[in-house]
Amino acid sequence: MTKTQQRIRTGTLTMALWAFMAGMPLQAAGASGNGFEAKTALQGVPLQLNGSGTRYKAIFRLYDMALYTPARGNTAETILAMAGPKRLSFVALRDLPGTDLGVAFIKGLTSNSPADLVQKHTASSTRLIEIFSGKSKLAAGDTFAMEFVPGRGTTFFIQGQAQGAPIGDAEFFSMVLKIWIGPVPADFKLKDALLGL
Repeated sequence: MTKTQQRIRTGTLTMALWAFMAGMPLQAAGASGNGFEAKTALQGVPLQLNGSGTRYKAIFRLYDMALYTPARGNTAETILAMAGPKRLSFVALRDLPGTDLGVAFIKGLTSNSPADLVQKHTASSTRLIEIFSGKSKLAAGDTFAMEFVPGRGTTFFIQGQAQGAPIGDAEFFSMVLKIWIGPVPADFKLKDALLGL
């Protein structure tokens, strides 16, 4: 069996498994439809699930994602202007090469922010690439997150473990958010889901 045939077979089996699991009960009470908790807290500040959805590439599900905010907002402008901590939570739905994630995140940053702003935050953007590219892959079921705390910056987590000290400022985290809720989001349906539309 060639590598291409193996990949097709693996992809087909993965899709069949997800189709089977789609018919199973998802999570206990208090969780959203795709397993994210309805509420959480960050640095003692209560956050609520603003929206959640799935990132697709072609027909393949890459990851589930949730946006937590201090209050509900159904426009990108509202979310970006909102004060206080915010959290992006992810669950990988298939094996994701770390380098691919890092490149995709940077592509999202540059597609949704002016070049001078991207240049201004080069150090933070480089760190973002290093964190994810430093992992050979995230396996299906692995979790990762991005947490912003005013005055401290953005902390990246993989499997619940902080990947170094916080980086950047509120402006940088807004750039990160725009990867998914900006004018050129990674996935328009996911953008709507994160905004609770």
